[in-house]
Amino acid sequence: MRIQLTNLSFGYDYRTVLKDISFKLESGDFLVIIGNNGSGKSTLIKCILGINKVPSKKIYLDDVNINDYKSWINIGYVPQKFDDFNYEFPITVNEILSASRYGKVSEEEKLEWLDRLGILELQNENINNLSGGQLQRVFIVRSLMNKPKLLILDEPTVGVDATNVERFYSTVNDLNRMGVTIILITHDIKSSKANFTHVMHLHQGEATVKKVAPKRGESS
Repeated sequence: MRIQLTNLSFGYDYRTVLKDISFKLESGDFLVIIGNNGSGKSTLIKCILGINKVPSKKIYLDDVNINDYKSWINIGYVPQKFDDFNYEFPITVNEILSASRYGKVSEEEKLEWLDRLGILELQNENINNLSGGQLQRVFIVRSLMNKPKLLILDEPTVGVDATNVERFYSTVNDLNRMGVTIILITHDIKSSKANFTHVMHLHQGEATVKKVAPKRGESS
């Protein structure tokens, strides 16, 4: 998926959070976003997701003005916190994934994703029995159920042990090689195994974007 932002500013009430941000990603690019708490990272993501309403012609997804964009099924999103999820509801991992699938991913592919993220044995487990790291990986698999063209991940390795962090980056890098555009928010870019092509540094709502040579093949 192609993404283009042009002079995007956004705020809440009288407080400006994002200031005149412009950048462009081609299909298959991998953007890592870094910045201190409160720098505007999550606000930017919500603008790209259409959650925050922005003026016309500020954001384009696959060359479509975001205010006219309809194909949201093509975007997979894993937030850092799942505030809208009812953890008290008795539901299994398989049931969550089945409810999120619209026919694009086969049963075999679903099991492969579970296996690659190290949670295949948890497919029949009630979500209330999962650790935070296990639940995070379930929601990563859920985001893949419709074979998204764009995958947005907000601090996806928080609470995940080192072995499964390696699994995660291997999987995400493979998806990127398959042509999926990735946007990843992380607090630790130095130890990241992501094969990113662009780095954005957000500071007090202002963005600096740098294109870098991807580390192809390092974590396949």
